[in-house]
Amino acid sequence: MPVSSLSDLWDRLLGSQPAPPRLIVLGTAVLALAVVGPYRTWRISRHVVTIAHEGGHALTALLTGRRLSGIRLHSDTSGLTVSRGRPTGPGMIATSLAGYLTPALTGLLGAVLLARGRITLMLWAGLVVLAAMLIMIRNVFGVVSVVTTIAVVFAVSWFASAQTQAAFAYFAVWLLLCGAVRPIVELQRMRRRGQAPYSDADQLARLTRLPGIFWVAFFWIGTVATLFLGGSLLLGEMTRGWI
Repeated sequence: MPVSSLSDLWDRLLGSQPAPPRLIVLGTAVLALAVVGPYRTWRISRHVVTIAHEGGHALTALLTGRRLSGIRLHSDTSGLTVSRGRPTGPGMIATSLAGYLTPALTGLLGAVLLARGRITLMLWAGLVVLAAMLIMIRNVFGVVSVVTTIAVVFAVSWFASAQTQAAFAYFAVWLLLCGAVRPIVELQRMRRRGQAPYSDADQLARLTRLPGIFWVAFFWIGTVATLFLGGSLLLGEMTRGWI
């Protein structure tokens, strides 16, 4: 992204970019599904979803007045966000609720920005959020994971061509939208086997007296609905695309 002055950078950040070719919009969707589906690629791509998941817990904890102690990201794609405050009540419920929904909502927000041609703004907004999250990471793997993600996003947003940036941005949004659904299926599978007694769904069950399966269904419906809504925004851009 060559710029000659701060004003050029500002114009680039707030300005709109042309929609990518139709082939890129569809190709990035297929690629996202390809990395979310097979286990070998999913265990790598899921780290991105985990970063968003734990970031959702952290942000909601802060917004509801809880004190954020730290975030840990693990090599098995699990994560843990620790906050202090009342063990019950709306703040704790909202914090527990946010994790599984945040990747999908982040993808939806990205889709809105892409639908308006704000490709660079989307990438740099991601950099700001990741940098803020890095401050609260409390383990080595978590630091490496977030720093690597920051480096990749920055390199693409600064050095890559406009078309490469567009392809990367669309892929990232598709990945968040599609990747938000699979962890919920895995969550219920683990719950059925008794392997996730402290999952977000089970914490919500204890906090609200609604059964855990209710919250699993709520997560699944919410992420699937967001996938369809975000996907319609991204695919709708094909009418503006050029080949």
